Amino acid sequence: MLAAQRRAHLLDLLARQGKIVAKDVAADLGISEDSVRRDLRDLAAEGLCQRVYGGALPVSPAVADYTARQGVTPEGKQRVAAAAVGLVRPGSALILDGGTTAVAVAHALPPDLDCTVITHSPTIAAALISHPLAEVFLLGGRLFKHSAVACGAATVEAAQGVSADLCLLGVTGVHPDAGLTTGDAEEAAMKRALAARSAETYVLASSEKIGTASRFRVLPWDEVTGLITDADAGHPVLEGLTGRGVEVLAAAG
Repeated sequence: MLAAQRRAHLLDLLARQGKIVAKDVAADLGISEDSVRRDLRDLAAEGLCQRVYGGALPVSPAVADYTARQGVTPEGKQRVAAAAVGLVRPGSALILDGGTTAVAVAHALPPDLDCTVITHSPTIAAALISHPLAEVFLLGGRLFKHSAVACGAATVEAAQGVSADLCLLGVTGVHPDAGLTTGDAEEAAMKRALAARSAETYVLASSEKIGTASRFRVLPWDEVTGLITDADAGHPVLEGLTGRGVEVLAAAG
């Protein structure tokens, strides 16, 4: 089998099964695992898969830059945002992560809602200027332009001084094996720091993120309260997560 044929086969497997196990592919095709790993390296370099130990997973489209992500499934993000807003109680404190879905949450908050919003996203802080009863605390630090959020030691230290009832956390990948992932190590650490300061943490994940993975793990499933998504309830990833005891909140279409 030619290299191009092998790679096409790998992409087909990824689409059908949601993962590639290098040793299984090598056995099926009668080739070495090294050959499969080389093919996966090439596919990963082209942005067609996310390499993991022993194989590969579907790559998340949410690793694109901030401007590009604004045009990815905006309706799905709005549905997720509407469901998330239902968790925010009057008088409560909310930690709102950065990213395009979190911005949709900020816009969906009722203008008359009396609450406290803690965020490291200047974009979200600006979106809440028109909410007269929302008290906004902006955590500062080095601006990570990919997601328009502050990151780094100064931001983590600032986060350690706050507490909240609810954290709404964005990720780029949601996978039963890889867990909750994102594309930058510092951003992953920042998300962990935010989640640690909240009584409950729900993950915001529009449908294109379900079943995909990025390079850096944010949190294991047992450290989040639940997942909010507009993906179909029959999605095999969601069925698997529900079977493991993860609360999945459906965002109505």
